[in-house]
Parts: sequence; structure tokens; C-alpha cells
Amino acid sequence: MEQKQSERQKHWQVVIAEQAASRKSIREFCRERKLTEHSFYWWRRQLREEKPMSFALVETKAAVATEAKLELRLSSGEVLQIPADVQSLRVVFEALRAKR
Repeated sequence: MEQKQSERQKHWQVVIAEQAASRKSIREFCRERKLTEHSFYWWRRQLREEKPMSFALVETKAAVATEAKLELRLSSGEVLQIPADVQSLRVVFEALRAKR
């Protein structure tokens, strides 16, 4: 059950991010996707109520090599260098969310 809930949360996180990136109204976006506005607003509220992660700052740096990297500086002072591709970022954020 918990895994199914987690899958739903991930799905709605993506949907909400896509709506924000589309710059369309929620009504228009939901109509196009055949979603109910009620569900959209409910999930947005649920996801906003989650506790924030405890890291402080994300910086990008020009990489010396041909592959772009992101540098994540944690509030503990540790620094993570992450390849700047979607798959790597998903892995990092999933690990951080699981840590809560």
C-alpha cells in the first residue's frame, strides 16, 4: 500500500510540475489532461504539507570535463557532485526523500 501511495505521490509531483511549467491555468491544464481540478488542488496541498528537506543550497558550476555537473552543498558542509541529467537527479532526490 505504501509503495502505491509513493507512486501516486511521484505521479502527482510530476503533474503539478508540468502544470507550473506549462504556464496554463489549472482549469485549462486539467481539462486537457482529463483531470479533475479537485484532485489537482488536493494533491498540491498534500505535497506542500510534506516536511521540507534539510539541505540548504544548490549551486551549478561549469564542469571542467564535457559532462555538466551540479554541486549540492548540504547544511552539514558536505558537498555532492551530481551529473546534470534527469536520471541522476531523480536518484539523488529519491534518496533524500527516503532519508526523512
